[in-house]
Amino acid sequence: MYKTKKLCAPLSTIFGGVLPTTRRLSPYFSNSQIPSLSSHLQSSSRVPPRYALHFLPNSNFSFQNLCSQSAAKLDSSTKRCWNCVADKTGTTPFLYCDSCRSIQPVDLSIDYFQIFGLEKKYEIEVDGLEGKYKDWQKKLHPDLVHSKSEKERGYAAEQSARVIDAYRTLSKPLSRAIYILRLEGVDVDEEQTVSDPKLLTEIMEIREAVEEAPDSQALNQIQSKMEEKLEESSNSFVNAYQSRNFDEAVACIQRMTYYQRASEEILKKL
Repeated sequence: MYKTKKLCAPLSTIFGGVLPTTRRLSPYFSNSQIPSLSSHLQSSSRVPPRYALHFLPNSNFSFQNLCSQSAAKLDSSTKRCWNCVADKTGTTPFLYCDSCRSIQPVDLSIDYFQIFGLEKKYEIEVDGLEGKYKDWQKKLHPDLVHSKSEKERGYAAEQSARVIDAYRTLSKPLSRAIYILRLEGVDVDEEQTVSDPKLLTEIMEIREAVEEAPDSQALNQIQSKMEEKLEESSNSFVNAYQSRNFDEAVACIQRMTYYQRASEEILKKL
């Protein structure tokens, strides 16, 4: 179990980076890598860069292991503040007590959609996420509790990191698709070997086209095709998920993964 003091060190500003493709759904943040509160409120619609992978020595470490044992075992029916024992009011997830302004321990029964007050579905209004994200950080950010108890500083670090990861995960179609399937008990291995001959052939053709592209104009044309294919696969995922055809949904995610990677490779060359 992590010592709380390691979760609450002063925080550096790193919120200017562009959101990367999510390879796994458990990237978290080191103390020095959770952005400062001022950088949260001044940032644009961008989200944290790849620093998330350095939160733990092993980037495969799960969020449940990150949280304190008391948080991980928190009964979802527990709706009283640990500090003032006030009952939870309203429908907002109980991450913060409005009565005494104490940050609460992480409740793993609250999923990422609930954190942002969203219905659990793949198609969401992404534009509204940033405002809700900033509202949470105004209450949860570790900078706000530096003079409070070691316990609450630990809760702040855990809650802030989880809200950041929720924002990253729901902001992008690929990571959102993987996450929503995990809520259904379906784990997705993005690194699984492709067995679809048609997709394999397409991937090889895309790579050859990128390598042989004579100029940026040609690369931009390929990039546009990748965006179209990503959108097509995303729409196919919606249909598969709604019909609870999870095998097809996983196949859609695999296609989205390769199109996203191809798009990233093109951007590197532009």
